[in-house]
Amino acid sequence: MTDLNTNPIGEIERITVSENPRSQWWDVWAQFKTHKGAVLGMTFFVLIILLVLIGPYIWTLAPDRPDLLARNKGPSMGHPLGTDQLGRDSLAQMLAGGRISLAVGVVAMTLSLVVGSLVGVLAGYFKRLDGMLMRFTDLFLALPLLPLLLVIIMLFRDTLRAAFGLEAGIFILIVFVIGITSWMQTARIVRGDVLALKEQEFVLAARSIGTPPWRMIMRHILPNVMSPIMVSATLGIANAIITESALSFLGLGFPSDFPTWGRLLFDSTNFMTLSPERVIWPGLAISLTVLSVNYMGDGLRDALDPRIRGR
Repeated sequence: MTDLNTNPIGEIERITVSENPRSQWWDVWAQFKTHKGAVLGMTFFVLIILLVLIGPYIWTLAPDRPDLLARNKGPSMGHPLGTDQLGRDSLAQMLAGGRISLAVGVVAMTLSLVVGSLVGVLAGYFKRLDGMLMRFTDLFLALPLLPLLLVIIMLFRDTLRAAFGLEAGIFILIVFVIGITSWMQTARIVRGDVLALKEQEFVLAARSIGTPPWRMIMRHILPNVMSPIMVSATLGIANAIITESALSFLGLGFPSDFPTWGRLLFDSTNFMTLSPERVIWPGLAISLTVLSVNYMGDGLRDALDPRIRGR
């Protein structure tokens, strides 16, 4: 937008009025909206979060309240998803289990991203640390994760229960185990991006004026590797939910009176022929939640890629 003014001696000067540039995040959102699967996945994931957060205040039946007269009942007006072998309401258990499963996914993902990003940035920026940190990463990648998870849980479960209580101890153990065994892919991705960023002109210019390494990482390197970190975050939530479900299904996760979707699936396997819907609901919740998060990750990856954005 321009404006023409005449100065006292009759000369015409051109004044340019700068407009506020469009934010990059608006471009990311515009590209994200073009991915129909990502939008559908985000809608479903937000719906699941609202359901497990607000649902218990609407459906007020306690998930741990037994009713022996209503054992193994099918769907009804009083119990829309039926009851279990102790007469506990399946809908209340699904809502409570969703809270725990999503909390495990988010907290474990956060731990995984912090460790993976730290290792990746240090390995990519400091050449003397690269070999040691990447060999450490390769060591974790070579370990059989499921047996390792089982061994860690068996060794430290009782200790953490005694230190933090039954529920908090198991939660801390499951989150720590999942987070500490799922950071390797993030570390390798971040390291590759940092190696490429180190040779960019703006990094070389900042280094030439004496910018210290920690400031270089925080101001120039880390903001430019947020794209793969955010994509890894969405995939990390799905991976953590699946891992927690697998551990609970094997009977080594949360106790039966501390429901998660995986634990509900494990408790229902002995009653598949009597009440098949008890297996369907938690399995469907796990599958659809993981699928929606994966679609969100695909859309976010495309939206954050400058080569695709704007097409």
